[in-house]
Amino acid sequence: MAFSELLQHVGDLGRYQILLGLMLLLISTLMNTHNFVENFSAAIPAHRCYTHLLDNATFVTSVSTNLTTEALLRVSIPMDPNNKPEQCRRFRQTQWQLLDSNESATNTNELETEPCLDGWVYDQSIFTSTIVTKWDLICDKQSLKSLSQCIFMVGQMIGSPVSGYFADRFGRKPVLLCFSLLLGLLGTCSLFAPSFPVYCTLRFVMAISLGSVTGNSIIVLIEWIPTKARPTMMTALSLSMSSGLLLLAGLAYVFREWHMLQLVISVPYFAFFLLLWWFPESACWLIIAGKLEKALKELKRVAQINGKKDAAEKLNIEDVIGMESDGV
Repeated sequence: MAFSELLQHVGDLGRYQILLGLMLLLISTLMNTHNFVENFSAAIPAHRCYTHLLDNATFVTSVSTNLTTEALLRVSIPMDPNNKPEQCRRFRQTQWQLLDSNESATNTNELETEPCLDGWVYDQSIFTSTIVTKWDLICDKQSLKSLSQCIFMVGQMIGSPVSGYFADRFGRKPVLLCFSLLLGLLGTCSLFAPSFPVYCTLRFVMAISLGSVTGNSIIVLIEWIPTKARPTMMTALSLSMSSGLLLLAGLAYVFREWHMLQLVISVPYFAFFLLLWWFPESACWLIIAGKLEKALKELKRVAQINGKKDAAEKLNIEDVIGMESDGV
């Protein structure tokens, strides 16, 4: 008999397929959280140069007791064309004359400025920290923020064909197990990245893992469900990926610190790794690989999960051999 007939014999849309579908829907929901997490974890907050006059508590107390923050800002940071403090430069010397109303028309463009030699001060009203604030990915280094996301997308592009090769050679389940565990480990390790290049490297390998999990999840689902159910399941997978964006927005609202946000979207993959041990290997791949005894065992297991004990008892190796000779 053909594989579709054998699958129908053990249950092609039973309890096992429902549990597998739910499991993979949960995995796909988290896919886009990693794809788009840097919209939040790499957000660029409002910032300005650090100045001793504004940000050194001892200096502020002793020198500027009677001055407002706005006044101190005016004499320390030049204004941009929109009359907002410059984000990447500060006055070389404190311009006290700008406090004089008679000097309000002074052309600040003629005053000497310098880069933010002592670092930056960031607005923490929305995000308490991001990778931008951790590694100062602003001003001259702002392009590095886009580079990080570009490296991640390249990793995903590489992950799909690489995982396809390994899945055809070693099986769907080992690849899912390996890359799910790797995704959880690397996502957690990225919290402790000592430098931006190390962070990008971890994200690159994470992207390869994510592409591998995505591709093999779809393959496993297709190989265990009947043809008539595939359009519905593919639609459900697409919707789950979209719902992952809503989930990410909610998580980013709750977890304003990028370390916590990254941890929350990475830890579930450890649970997926443990749950995937319970799921059988693809019988279709086992037959193609010539592992007929193993394929028979997995088919019987699926039949029992689906409540078809009679089918499990009647199924024998001849049915699997016949399926192999007829073509899967």
